[in-house]
Amino acid sequence: MERKDAACEGCLARAFPFWDKLTAPQQEYLCRLTRPVHYDKGAHVHSPTENCVGILLLRSGQLRAYLLSEDGRDVTLYRLFAGDVCILSASCVLDAVTFDVHIDAEEPVEAWCIGAGAFKRAMDENVYVRCYAYQLTAESYSETMWAMQQVLFMSADRRLAIFLADELAKTGGDELRMTHDQIARYMGTAREVVSRMLKYFAGEGLVRLWRGGLTVLDKPRLQKLARGEAPGRGRKRA
Repeated sequence: MERKDAACEGCLARAFPFWDKLTAPQQEYLCRLTRPVHYDKGAHVHSPTENCVGILLLRSGQLRAYLLSEDGRDVTLYRLFAGDVCILSASCVLDAVTFDVHIDAEEPVEAWCIGAGAFKRAMDENVYVRCYAYQLTAESYSETMWAMQQVLFMSADRRLAIFLADELAKTGGDELRMTHDQIARYMGTAREVVSRMLKYFAGEGLVRLWRGGLTVLDKPRLQKLARGEAPGRGRKRA
């Protein structure tokens, strides 16, 4: 039990900037009501019709937050990775959250989960916790508005360029191992649109396509397109 508490406290202390602003009893209370959780790939973590999960601190894996329409279409808002904190999985304790968000595990997930009630009590008792929670919520709203801005106002080629540039920035490489279906789901568009745009990018010498992924051949031109600048045409191939 002591090993679990020590591991939990170390994880929470590294993740939360407000940790040293808590009293010892408040720290002990949050640790006591924090538990390790596991989600299999494809698991539904949170939805508006289910009970609040609580605050999730990802140790490994990947979560996807998205909006779901009545006819089953979805728009990805953002994704979370190891070291990130998922605040909208405890949206029931946040008065400012007024939209319905769904959260799925895109990969097997290991996380620490602070119960929604425990976190709500910490927010009520400590202004630093409350400020952190609303700052994180504001960041989630910003991510949501950026996603909606792309869907509503940007051309398909620019949206795809932004997506590819962002994904490569996470790895620092040139390859993206992702199917057209996955890219379409993350972008909130149809697979046919993604396939058509990738074929166009390949013809322009921006990417090389292969089964299950692609290689970016011209990052500078891709980044110019992502910024909304005219990227120029690639060299004609013999």
